[in-house]
Amino acid sequence: MNKPPTGEDLLTFFKSLDEFTPSLPDSLTAHYLAQAGLHTSDPRIIRLVSLAAQKFVTEVAADALVHSTMRGNPSTGGSKKSRDKRNYLTVEDLQPALADMGVNIKKPAYYM
Repeated sequence: MNKPPTGEDLLTFFKSLDEFTPSLPDSLTAHYLAQAGLHTSDPRIIRLVSLAAQKFVTEVAADALVHSTMRGNPSTGGSKKSRDKRNYLTVEDLQPALADMGVNIKKPAYYM
C-alpha cells in the first residue's frame, strides 16, 4: 500500500518543479490561471498546474487511442492496400475517453 507523502517528499517534489519543463508554456498556463481568478507569481504553482494539465491530456489521448483500436479505426481512409498505419483522432474516439474523465462533449448535429 502507498503511504502518504511526508513533508520532506513534498519539499523535494516542489524543488524538482524548478527544473521541470512542461509541454505547456508557463505564460499560457499563467494566462488561463489569471482568467480563472488565480493570480500567482510563484512559478512552481504554475508548473504544477501545467504538469496536471499535461497528465490529463496524455491520459485522454491514451484512452482515445485505446477506443480507436478497439473499434478498428475505420477512419484511416484510402484503399485497403494502403500501408499507412497512422491513427487519426476523431470525436468518436474522444467522446468515451473524455466521458471516463467526467467531461461530456457532443458533436454538433450538422456541419456546414
